[in-house]
Amino acid sequence: MSTTESLQRLEDLTNHYIGELDGFSMEQLTQKASEDDWSLGQMYVHLINTALYMQLRNIEVCRNAQPDAAEAAGGGGKSEMVEEIFAQGALPAVRVHVPPSPQYTPGQPESKEQLAAGMRDVLSRVKAAEPGLAELSPQQTAAHPRFGRLNATEWFLLVEMHYRHHLMQKERLKSLL
Repeated sequence: MSTTESLQRLEDLTNHYIGELDGFSMEQLTQKASEDDWSLGQMYVHLINTALYMQLRNIEVCRNAQPDAAEAAGGGGKSEMVEEIFAQGALPAVRVHVPPSPQYTPGQPESKEQLAAGMRDVLSRVKAAEPGLAELSPQQTAAHPRFGRLNATEWFLLVEMHYRHHLMQKERLKSLL
């Protein structure tokens, strides 16, 4: 998928996520099925924070990076699974469960307006990042904790894939309300 197509899909997903907020009360957005589960609101916070503080931040890391010698030599350190993810344009349709922790578990949202503003901020920043991607070398990379070294375009594409991946979680959490 091209970055232009990914951006259009992200815009559609952002509008979908923001539109869904109107159907929930704050009580519903912060309700958890169990102590180990996230609320819908925490899922929104996770999407926003991951985009802003991981994916978009790493696009900037790539922009400022020297070309990676291992990547330039063809040994970028990506697993076959990651190569397949980008070939298919989607994260695997599996539920990922990480034990609750202060470092990973998102906080509860303060308001629906906070969530909508965060989603709009992500979209605005992604739109601003997209035009400069073509100028960057694919050898300018930043490390992903599970996927290995990704270039700026791959980090960019992950934003939309991640939003799409969490649609399953959103539907599951909605069904528990």
